[in-house]
Amino acid sequence: MRAFRVLSHAVLAVTALLAAAVPASAKGEDGAPTEAGTTFRTATAVKQGQKATASASAGDYLYWQFPAGAGQRPTATATVNLADVSARHGAATWRLDVFDGLRRRQPCASGEPEKKAGQQDSSVTLTCTLRTVRPWAERWSDDPLPGAYYLRLTVADGPEEDLGLPVRAEVEATAGDAGGAHAGGGELGAPLHAGAVAEPKDGWTGGWWSDRWLWTGGGALLAALAGIGGYTLTRHPHRFRSRPGAG
Repeated sequence: MRAFRVLSHAVLAVTALLAAAVPASAKGEDGAPTEAGTTFRTATAVKQGQKATASASAGDYLYWQFPAGAGQRPTATATVNLADVSARHGAATWRLDVFDGLRRRQPCASGEPEKKAGQQDSSVTLTCTLRTVRPWAERWSDDPLPGAYYLRLTVADGPEEDLGLPVRAEVEATAGDAGGAHAGGGELGAPLHAGAVAEPKDGWTGGWWSDRWLWTGGGALLAALAGIGGYTLTRHPHRFRSRPGAG
C-alpha cells in the first residue's frame, strides 16, 4: 500500500512538472495569436485576414507564417507600436521580410517593407505585396508557389541604446484573387511547404472559378453569333440585298 502511495505521488509530481513546462495558450479571445516565434521553426501560424499581435523587445526577430494558394496575391502588413518617446534615443529603421516555404526571400511587387520611424513617432507601418502565387514553376525559378509563407519583422538599424525597449507588433496577411489573366497551366501535386498553417479557403491550387471563364464563354458566344450570321447571309443572300429603286 505504501509503495502504491509513493508511486501515486511520483506520478502527480511528474504531471505537475509537465504541466508547468507547457506554455499557456497564446491566443486572444477571438482566437488570434498573441505571440510570435523567434525562428523559422517556431513561426506562429496565422490565418488569412487574421490579426496577430505580439509583445517583444526592439532587436528581437519575430516570425509568423500564413498560407497562400495559386492565383492569390498575398499582402502582409505589420504595425509596430514603439516604446515611449522619452525612452528612445533616435530614429530606427524597421523591416518586414517575406519568405516562401524553402526560406527564399520573396521580393515585394509593391508596398513599403522597410521604413524609418523618427524619434517622435509612436508607431511605424510596413507593407509588402508579393507577386501572384503560381500553380507551378520550373525548378530553377524562384516564383512564389502554393504553401506556407513566413513573415519576419525586426529593427534593421537604430541606436544601440534602444535595443531591448518594449514594442508591440500587429501583423495581418491577406490574399486577394489576382484573376484569370494571371492563371497558368500545370499544377503542383502538393504545396511547396505547408508548415503549420491551415489550407486556404479555396485550397492550395485555387478555386475552380476564374474570370477567365467569362472571357472564354464570351468569346465562344461571339464566335457562335458570328457563325450564325455568316451562315444566314450565305444561305439567304437575297434577304440582305437592297430593293430595286431603293435609296
